[in-house]
Amino acid sequence: MFSTTAPTATTTPYNKNNKTTTTLKNNLLSTITATQFRSGNRCRRVSPVMVMKTDELTAVGLEKEKENKKSLADELRLGSLTEDGLSYKEKFIVRCYEVGINKTATVETFANLLQEVGGNHAQSVGFSTDGFATTITMRKMHLIWVTSRMHIEIYRYPAWSDVVEIETWCQGEGRIGTRRDWIIKDYSNGEVIGRATSKWVMMNSDTRRLQKVNDAVRDEVLIHCPKTLRLAFPEENNNSLKKIAKLDDPAEYSRLGLVPRRADLDMNKHVNNVTYIGWVLESIPQEVIDTHELQSITLDYRRECQHDDVVDSLTSSESLVTKLEGSNGSASSPKEENDMSQFLHILRSSGDGLELNRARTEWRKKPAKR
Repeated sequence: MFSTTAPTATTTPYNKNNKTTTTLKNNLLSTITATQFRSGNRCRRVSPVMVMKTDELTAVGLEKEKENKKSLADELRLGSLTEDGLSYKEKFIVRCYEVGINKTATVETFANLLQEVGGNHAQSVGFSTDGFATTITMRKMHLIWVTSRMHIEIYRYPAWSDVVEIETWCQGEGRIGTRRDWIIKDYSNGEVIGRATSKWVMMNSDTRRLQKVNDAVRDEVLIHCPKTLRLAFPEENNNSLKKIAKLDDPAEYSRLGLVPRRADLDMNKHVNNVTYIGWVLESIPQEVIDTHELQSITLDYRRECQHDDVVDSLTSSESLVTKLEGSNGSASSPKEENDMSQFLHILRSSGDGLELNRARTEWRKKPAKR
C-alpha cells in the first residue's frame, strides 16, 4: 500500500523482503519497471506499475470508484436522463408491499417513489448520494436539502405489478431554495395518473439552521435545470398554490402520542418527510377511509422532528363540496352529493405544542369495484 503522505525524500533499496523500489523524488511520477516478490521458494515478476503522489492517487481512485458505482447502478435501474439532459425518467414496478387495503399503491408509495427518482436524477448528473443530492460546495459547507413544501395529486392509483414511469426535473425558486416537479404516468398507455411539486431549502447540518442558497450552489444546480420555466401544475390558481389555513383548536379528530421509529430517520438524521404523510392520515376518521380515497395532499414542513419527539396528529373537516349541474346552480342528485371532502391537519409536538407540519387533504369517493 502507499503511504498516507506524499514521499519527498529519496528511498533506498532494502532487503528484508527482497523487494526493490525506485527513487521517488519531488512528488513526480515515476515507474517501477520491474518488481520482484519472494514467497517461500517461489519467485514471480509483476508488471510495471505507475506510482504517483498520494493525494493524486486518492482522487483518481475515488473518482474511478464513483464511476464504477454509477455505471453499475445505471445498468440495473430502469432510468436515465432525457435527450436534452434536463430531466430524468425512470420506470418502477409496483411491489406487493407497496399496496394497501384498496389493493392499490398507497400515497406513501407515491411519495417514496418521488423521493427515489429525485435522488437518482441528482446522482445521474454527478451529485453526491451521501446527503440527498448535495453538491460539492454544499458538502464543504456542511449543507443539506430539506423539504419545505410538498403537493401531490393522484388521479388513479396503480395496482400491484403495474408499471409507472416518473419524470422529474428541478429549477430555482427565488433566493431561498429550489423546486422539484414530477409527472407520473401509466407506462402501459402513457396516461398521466399523478403530478407533484415540491420546494426545498438548505439547512446547515451542524447548527440545524436554514441558510440561503448561495451563488456557488445555485450555479452547480441550475446548469442541470430547464432554461425556461416548466411546471407540473401550469394551471392558474391550481391547488398546489393554495395557502393552508391554520387548524382551529380543538380539532374534530385526533391521534395522540405518535412516536417516531428508528426506521423513520433518514440520512439527514431527522424524521423523513414521507413519515409525516402517514402521521397526517392517522387522524382521518375511519368512515372516510372506508368510502373515499385520497386525491391530493399538500404539506408545509415547519420544523424537523427528531427520534425522541412525541407527535400529536389533529384533523378537522374543511368543507364538503357539492357538485352542481347546469348554469342555474341547481343542486345535483343526492347520489352525486358529498363526492369530495376536504380536511385540514396539523402535526404538533406533544410536549411543547410547537407546530411541526401543516397539511390539507382532498378525498374523492372510491370508484365502483370492477
